[in-house]
Amino acid sequence: MSKRILVVDDERPIREAISKVLRAEDYDVVTAENGEEAIEQIKSQKIDLLLLDLGLPVKDGWDTVIWLTQVNPLLPVIIITGRWNQRELAEKLGADALMDKPLDIPRLLQTIRKLINEPVKLRAQHAKHHTSFRYVPCDHELFLEKLCERSTTPYRCAGLEND
Repeated sequence: MSKRILVVDDERPIREAISKVLRAEDYDVVTAENGEEAIEQIKSQKIDLLLLDLGLPVKDGWDTVIWLTQVNPLLPVIIITGRWNQRELAEKLGADALMDKPLDIPRLLQTIRKLINEPVKLRAQHAKHHTSFRYVPCDHELFLEKLCERSTTPYRCAGLEND
């Protein structure tokens, strides 16, 4: 039986893109567009890993993480966000990983495999001591390069010109 991953993001294109990648890796994928829907999904079925955006309507990502750590602290949680400086709070609240958007898909898949295959006993030790936190920053230079390629502006992108 394949592992089930819940992808929570309020932006449909992001949910769909991540879901497509995960299904290609033979994961069963469930989606939600806000924290309240995520909680309902977690209550109604077995979820093996949660990919969670922070800026969600109805119930935001932080409130969802707080609820989850009280209900199921062993569920692996990867926070995916475009917000800056979230690492300390993510680690404090018990998330297993924080990945900046735009996501590095190979590193996301590597992190998912590691967390989803971690033995429960080891997960319990990590959860108790918050020792397994992973931070995966985005490649900002690559992001800026791609942004400059796609955007027409009246000015040059500083630091990316080939003079």
